[in-house]
Order: sequence, then C-alpha cells, then structure tokens
Amino acid sequence: MQNDWHNFLQQSGARLIDGQVHDFGQAEVEQAAALQGDILVDLSHYGLLRVAGPDSATYMQGQFTNDVRQVDDEHSQLSGYLSAKGRLFNIARLFQREDAYYLRMPAALLQEAQTRLRKYIMMSKVDLSDASNDLLRIGISGSKASAALTEELGQIPQAIDEVSHSKGLTAIRIAGPQPRYEIYGEAEQIKSLWQKLAAIVRPAGAPAWALIDIHAGLPNILPANVEAFVPQMVNLQLVNGVSFRKGCYTGQEVVARMQYLGTLKRRMYLAHIDNATPPVPGTELMSSSSDSGQGAGKVVDAQPGPDGGCDLLVVVQVALIDAGADVHITDANGPKLHFKSLPYDFPADAAETGS
Repeated sequence: MQNDWHNFLQQSGARLIDGQVHDFGQAEVEQAAALQGDILVDLSHYGLLRVAGPDSATYMQGQFTNDVRQVDDEHSQLSGYLSAKGRLFNIARLFQREDAYYLRMPAALLQEAQTRLRKYIMMSKVDLSDASNDLLRIGISGSKASAALTEELGQIPQAIDEVSHSKGLTAIRIAGPQPRYEIYGEAEQIKSLWQKLAAIVRPAGAPAWALIDIHAGLPNILPANVEAFVPQMVNLQLVNGVSFRKGCYTGQEVVARMQYLGTLKRRMYLAHIDNATPPVPGTELMSSSSDSGQGAGKVVDAQPGPDGGCDLLVVVQVALIDAGADVHITDANGPKLHFKSLPYDFPADAAETGS
C-alpha cells in the first residue's frame, strides 16, 4: 500500500528523498507556511506498531514512561521507551483504534523497537505487529486547515492529545503554534480526504512538519540520538510524556531518581543559527565554558527556518545557559546558537512537573 500511496503523492507533485516526501516543489514556501499558514503533510516517515490482545494494556504499562491506563478511544499520549539505564530508545505516540493500540514512531526505529518489545511479551496474551502498511497517516496544521477538517469529518478533537473517530478515520490533536492534527485511516478514505484538503490547504513535505515539532518543543528521538538522553533532558515530562505515579517500568528507577533526588544538568532548548545548512541530529555542541572541556550538548533536530538560517532543538548544559555562555555547533568556529523561548515554561525549582 505504501508504494501505491507514494505514487499517488508523486502524481500530486511530491518530491521524495530517501523514501519520504521532502517537498511539493516549493520547500521554502512550505517551511514558511508551516508556522503561519496551513499545510497538509504525508506522515509515512513515521511507522506504526499495532499492539493487540487481552493483556496489551498491562504489558505496555511495564514498558513505557506514561500511564497507559489513560489511553482510550478519546485520549492519546506521548510516551518514552527506555533502556534499563533510563536512556531513551524512542518516543512514541500511543492511541487506540477499534480493538487495538497503536504506537506511532519514526519509521527508522520501528524494527528495532519491535524486536526489543517482543522480548518482554513472554507468556502475555499480546500480539505485536508492524501496521505501517495497514493505515496511512497524514498531518494537517493551521486555522483554515482545522475548519476544512471539521467540515469533512463533522467532529475533530479540541484539546491537545484528544482523539476522535469519524468516517473510518482517527484524528488526534497534537501541539503546535496553530491547530494541528494527525489523521489515520485506510487508503481509500485517506486518499479521498487528501484530495479534498489539498484543494484548500498547501501540501508540504516532512521537513515542514518537523519544523512545527521544533517550535512546539516536541522531541523526536532519531537514530543518531538513541540512548543519548534520559526523558527529562528532552523535556518529555513537560509535554505530558511521563507519569511519576504509574509504578514500575523498564528504566523507571533512573527517571525517578532524577525527578526526586537528582539535579538536572542538561535540558532541551529552542535555538536558531544563521547557517543555512541544518546540522544533523546528534551533532555535538561546544562551548569554551563547558565543564571539564566536555561537549556542551547535542542537536536533537534541526530544520531550515522560515526567515533564513535554521531552527533547532538542542540539549545543552543548564549551567551554560544560566551563565549566558556562547554555544556553537561542532567547535568554537561553528555557527553560534541564539536561544529562543519554548512554548512551555521550565519549573522554577529542581523538581519537575509530571502527571
């Protein structure tokens, strides 16, 4: 189904690079529209794991950072999947559709996630399968886009993380500077919806969607950053991706210790560089003020900005930010980071907020 879908998009003007839609011929215009206009995006750079069976909720409760019991037909959540040392393998969006749970995650990490998760099923009545070819997924952002989606579906979710189901399609409201939704469904329904929305809203590539994530302060763990961060370093607890009351799960001891006993020395910030070429995820940051000559942090993700240069999410030593130290890409001669405000606040004290 994926090949047929990509052929459909290419007939509509999509330009694919490495198997994902990069743009529809006007990359710069699409990036500008991402934050201030209305865009329609193919989300097949994300994969889907389907988790079904009577023990699914209990099984997942022991694997992820968030409280799976809060997921139902009307509520989704972000959740982290950790190593035993509390480091993030992945961040997924978990939602329900019909009789199963779905985990939406970067397609590049899906096979490894499936392999790791299978190890913990043991005697549980759980079926874990790759559903990436079963449901297509698209995204839409913008006030006009929201109105158009409402007209097509009749009802759409109003609050962040809420879910609605209509006409065979599942819509999830997610964070962004404008109303933004992920939509899941079978090929016939998604193609029909795409054609209707594309007449009103500008089609755009995956980089435009990633730019919205950056400005929303939503972290994505990409291959270069697997096991690089504990959840608090990428603000996962500040975007409702961690529960501190749910009980035990893999890596939970490290997360709890950081929450209640530790001092968070690195956290994620929004920044801008004047350089036009985005640094790849995992790129090291440097500062002459960095402790013991160690790296100052890492790039989480970066995309071309709408006004030139690049916008980034970066994990940086908190002490450097507090001291107003210069931070650069790669080395002291690299592009300088100019820090900007995230759409959410950091806690005033050492204790982080969480549900």
